[in-house]
Amino acid sequence: MRTFFPSESCKETHLKSINPQSWLQVERGKLAKFSSESASSIDSLIKVPEPPILPFFKPVDYVQVLAKIHEELESCSPQERSNLYLLQFQVFKGLGEVKLMRRSLRSAWSKASTVYEKLVFGAWLKYEKQDEELISDLLSSCGKCAKEFGAIDIASEMPAYKKLIPHGVITTNEDSCPRTVSFRIADEKIACDRQKIASLSAPFHTMLNGCFTESFCEEIDLSENNISPLAMRVINEFSSTGLLNEVSPDLLLEMLVFANKFCCESLKDACDRKLASLISCRQDALELLECALEENSPVLAASCLQVFLRELPDSLKDSQVVELLSNTTRQQRSIMIGPASFSLYCLLSEVSMNLDPRSDESVRFLRTLVDSAETSQQKMVAYHRLGCVKFLRKELDEAEQLFEAAFNLGHTYSVIGLARLGQIRGHKRCAYEKLCSVISSSIPLGWMYQESSLYCEGEKRWDDLEKATELDPTLTYPYMYRAASLMRKQNAQAALSEINRILGFKLALECLELRFCFYLALEDYQLAICDIQAILTLCPDYRVFEGRVAALQLRTLLREHVENWTEADCWLQLYDRWSSVDDIGSLSVIYQMLESDAAKGVLYFRQSLLLLRLNCPDAAMRSLQLARQHSSSEHERLVYEGWILYDTGHCEEGLQKAEESISIKRSFEAFFLKAYALADSSLDASCSSTVISLLEDALLCPSDRLRKGQALNNLGSVYVDCGKLDAAADCYINALKIRHTRAHQGLARVHFLRNDKVAAYDEMTKLIEKAKNNASAYEKRSEYCDRDRTKADLEMVTRLDPLRVYPYRYRAAVLMDNHKDKEAIEELSRAIAFKADLHLLHLRAAFHEHIGDVMGALRDCRAALSVDPKHQEMLELHSRVNSQEP
Repeated sequence: MRTFFPSESCKETHLKSINPQSWLQVERGKLAKFSSESASSIDSLIKVPEPPILPFFKPVDYVQVLAKIHEELESCSPQERSNLYLLQFQVFKGLGEVKLMRRSLRSAWSKASTVYEKLVFGAWLKYEKQDEELISDLLSSCGKCAKEFGAIDIASEMPAYKKLIPHGVITTNEDSCPRTVSFRIADEKIACDRQKIASLSAPFHTMLNGCFTESFCEEIDLSENNISPLAMRVINEFSSTGLLNEVSPDLLLEMLVFANKFCCESLKDACDRKLASLISCRQDALELLECALEENSPVLAASCLQVFLRELPDSLKDSQVVELLSNTTRQQRSIMIGPASFSLYCLLSEVSMNLDPRSDESVRFLRTLVDSAETSQQKMVAYHRLGCVKFLRKELDEAEQLFEAAFNLGHTYSVIGLARLGQIRGHKRCAYEKLCSVISSSIPLGWMYQESSLYCEGEKRWDDLEKATELDPTLTYPYMYRAASLMRKQNAQAALSEINRILGFKLALECLELRFCFYLALEDYQLAICDIQAILTLCPDYRVFEGRVAALQLRTLLREHVENWTEADCWLQLYDRWSSVDDIGSLSVIYQMLESDAAKGVLYFRQSLLLLRLNCPDAAMRSLQLARQHSSSEHERLVYEGWILYDTGHCEEGLQKAEESISIKRSFEAFFLKAYALADSSLDASCSSTVISLLEDALLCPSDRLRKGQALNNLGSVYVDCGKLDAAADCYINALKIRHTRAHQGLARVHFLRNDKVAAYDEMTKLIEKAKNNASAYEKRSEYCDRDRTKADLEMVTRLDPLRVYPYRYRAAVLMDNHKDKEAIEELSRAIAFKADLHLLHLRAAFHEHIGDVMGALRDCRAALSVDPKHQEMLELHSRVNSQEP
């Protein structure tokens, strides 16, 4: 297979244009004949859609917002905490920080002051972890209960009704009233103790002991009050015992309505709780929620709601559930969810939008979210999110009003919606000026320049996109636009280089698709199928060409136009790519190998390792679960279960699975897993000898060279930590002999520890020359050279992978050493603008403290503690700076 970078001759190759629709019209296995002259076909093939308007809370200065949240959390009442953590969640969602989002949700759940908040945030966390049922089962098999977000016993969490002695009730002499009173209902009479019935409520007390005629009657007609004789007998029994025994739901509902009518609070509370205890399924909840809201029964209403929330997202596919939850008044929401209405509809609208953002259901939930919003930040979130949905639905007037409302409240990002609407209405110049006004009046951010580029042409557009990339190199649209433009100009090599820039550090599906289209246009079907197979690994249901064609269908067509590899060929190709650190190429080969009769468990496992390396944890977990599903033996299955537990933070349970596997059969992967888990779970330095022994046992077991190279590399690292440099060097050299390229880094470390920086530098140079993805290699090599070379290597790291934070910290530290305080802080701020990183914030806080900017230091400390509330050094710095605050 050719490399991903075509040769210089590609610059002169005529692009073979392709009409996406032609893929749907050809017979299976036959490609259309493409015209080399059709520019419109090329345009349709490499069309780059405008970047979406993200329905997230995106403050201009997220650091300031996080700091403010942290400050308020330090002094607020317990009742305010969950809402603050929800706002923190919204900030992290806008930043794309999935782990931090979930931690904020967990904090909101753990700090909940009401059962309603526990209900909402527990359900939200369960929804976020909906694909983790297997993990719960695995933990259970290890004897650990994993039902962390199980159903809440709402009745026990909500205070029971306390009977009060009625005040101001006019009564006669109770002794003069008949002791017994009979209630006639139709043809039946129910004899009751007058005073016990009177004790049920003030109205009954007044009627039976006051100045009314009924006070002296021995028989009272209740036929017109919708109560049956059977229900009245149960009420009579309750008045004596205070208990409801076995009563049917229909009878309980009848009594609940009666109790509400006659203000019998203790009876109503008992019926409320009893009915809540009888809910066993969604249908029960559907039948009871409407009554609960009508009769003001909070325990029953919350219990019905819990059923719907625990079944998310499936419950929102039920039109009856949606109808009930989206048509609530404020009073009904107060009954159902108390003060947590905004949190509830944040969750419901998010789930609904994940199902279909254009749906009527999404609109209805978002309207309720708007109605529930109280603070300005909540209103910004609600208005902007509903504006995005209205924009997708092409309901432009309403979208404009909503974006305008969010923008006027201070959500600057909503200007994107206003600008797009201006462009649609033919006011392109006005849209551009609006963006320019925002850029000049606030902190310039990458998304601002990306957006402004949409409203200008030529060099100005390129300038804006370059500025967008400079300010936020994680934005995909600028790379895609530049690459597509270069491809249209017949400059294939430059186009591929541009799209490869971002694919080198961010495996974005839309960028992979664009590169796939480039290879199609070049008729390089071998590289095209490589990318389509990588896409299908990440997203098996992916559709290309704006969703018109299934990626799997294109892959089927392409298979007929590439060389058919044997299983041996595939292994050779995998070794080549693995050793050259070509992770996307390796993914593609494994995808192809999975079609053969080879053992699928080990292949899915290799796939999961690559996906973790590419920072695709969800896809990696899916592959690991498939490895377990396709394991060929019990001992192999136990290993994959151990890795699943280890990768989800359950290290001890992962270790347990490894030991179970070894007890059945000694295998490479079981020993390797045990060594990994033991090294991670034990803080005792003495465990190093055990880890060494386990890795040596692993190397004695059969395995392929890919994994043996990894084991040798890990063994070398343990030897280095123990100071056994000769043994470490032997491990790394043996790993290199079987083409485990990453071992160059370990060997370089050995040279460095032997005070041979030149050899260390040369070793890392070998890794840089061999590895396709070599940002980490440049970063490591920078430690083994003089300052000028270090600076050059770290500049290269930032170009290859701008998400790596060490280069920014190093450059900032050098500037600070040279007393260039302002430049040092600017260097850190450049990265902080697009990456919420603890270490960057920590260093900037220290710099602010050093120059006497107490408020700047305090802001960064608080923001950093939002990222990691338990970071000890950060806590110490915060305490020190906080004591200096004027």
